[in-house]
Amino acid sequence: QVQLVESGGGLVQAGGSLRLSCAASGRAFSSRYAMGWFRQAPGKEREIVAAISWSRTDYGASVKGRFTISRDYTKNTSFLQMNSLKSEDTAVYYCAAHSNPQWTMLSSSWGYWGQGTQVTVSS
Repeated sequence: QVQLVESGGGLVQAGGSLRLSCAASGRAFSSRYAMGWFRQAPGKEREIVAAISWSRTDYGASVKGRFTISRDYTKNTSFLQMNSLKSEDTAVYYCAAHSNPQWTMLSSSWGYWGQGTQVTVSS
């Protein structure tokens, strides 16, 4: 099993910053797994924010240049630094893990999910 626990969400003004963390645990989790962040706003589909593995890092188009994903492989933790936040970034942010080294950005292909953390950006 794999457990993912997010932290760091909250309320911030437009233009501000937040840092999310995701701690992975469980005997099945491996440092070879990709870790990613997705988000879902009310009435919208879940979308990729960013993902990282040993081989590559990738971002959703709407956050490139503003968000940065990083990872501490020794602590099985990933981080999402969010800068220049906009009201349209308001959503529930989910941490996810993917066991296949050939991971894709498609949310349905990710097998492990956290419970989500709310990020609200006020304009």
